[in-house]
Amino acid sequence: MRTYIALLYSIVLTPQRRVVMADLKAMAEGLGFANLRTLAASGNLVFDAPETPIAELESRLEAAFPKTFGRHVDIIVRDATGWLALAAGNPFPNESLEAADQVAVRVMRRPAPAAEIGSLKAYAAADEKIAIVGGDIWIVFSRERPNSRLLSAVGHKRLGIGTSRNWNTVRKLAEILTP
Repeated sequence: MRTYIALLYSIVLTPQRRVVMADLKAMAEGLGFANLRTLAASGNLVFDAPETPIAELESRLEAAFPKTFGRHVDIIVRDATGWLALAAGNPFPNESLEAADQVAVRVMRRPAPAAEIGSLKAYAAADEKIAIVGGDIWIVFSRERPNSRLLSAVGHKRLGIGTSRNWNTVRKLAEILTP
């Protein structure tokens, strides 16, 4: 068995269409996954499954999601080793200590090209930072500007399927994976 993390994209739904974590766990259990754990109500599922290609796990979860919740949601899967490497690769450790909620990573289904960094920096405010590490996009957001232009610049339309998590979530998921 291998441990994986599934990250749901944008699960903010109306009260009538909430994603209840118990229902998410039941859906995953129905797919044959085991040792199911969630982190708060944030759309993060940790589970064990036989070693399976990531794309296959994503497809299975995405196919089951509308049957359970009535709509499609993109789901990004990483194995435990990959998640721990992502957390260890945080290019902004000092900023993460000072303001963990302002540091985020957009976890990409397909790696963002490193060549994109130049064009993305054009969207960053003077007090924001951006880096691409292992194909994932790390951002230190401004405390002064609640609506960063980087949000639209790293979106699905420009760079493909991905989902963002702040450093607090990245760290807590890594702690779940560390014995």
